[in-house]
Amino acid sequence: MSQDAVPCNIRAPVPLQVGDGKSELGRPGVNVIEVAFPGSQAVDVREISFKNHYTAYLTVRIRQRRKNKTATWRTCVRNLRLMPNPHVEEGSQEYVSLYRPQMLCEADNVTSVRFILRQPSPVWRSFTLEELQINPPGRQSPQKPFSWWFSHLPPREEIQNLQKGLPDPERVSSEVQRMWVLTEVMRSSHSTAAVGRFDVDGCYDINLLSYT
Repeated sequence: MSQDAVPCNIRAPVPLQVGDGKSELGRPGVNVIEVAFPGSQAVDVREISFKNHYTAYLTVRIRQRRKNKTATWRTCVRNLRLMPNPHVEEGSQEYVSLYRPQMLCEADNVTSVRFILRQPSPVWRSFTLEELQINPPGRQSPQKPFSWWFSHLPPREEIQNLQKGLPDPERVSSEVQRMWVLTEVMRSSHSTAAVGRFDVDGCYDINLLSYT
């Protein structure tokens, strides 16, 4: 962790369980990472940075302390796509930085952060976030390479407008998986034999002709 990052306690990813966890429904491809600050201190968050490890979609919720000493949970990042296609490698190992203008709410007086990770593809056995750190105002994480679309994320207002017209991510993921399976089936059944013309120098072999 960078010396400028806020000290925090990061729990290991916990799989979200449905039922007794013995069936496939008990492994829906959702992990939750809890981050708490020592002494229940409240932090103003300027930047959240991490290295992705096969997480397809990310939702971030923050617990904020109010003036009346009550605490509420708010969503500051919703269904952020980290991998263009959950079934392929692209985006699976990228460095990501999320800044305040890209969040859906003001990240002030934050006492804990909850990262909800989703990976609908059965291709990857495990997925998480690595090198996770939270930086307050006036501090910045070291520059690391990351994909261009993360450095050009639209501001909060544009994100809210875009979300109104975006399709449901679950439906999109399901359709992509169906297309991927169909592509693999077609590829495996495709013949590699060359298909030539029946004529050779303008003449036809009588054995290649059929009559009806």
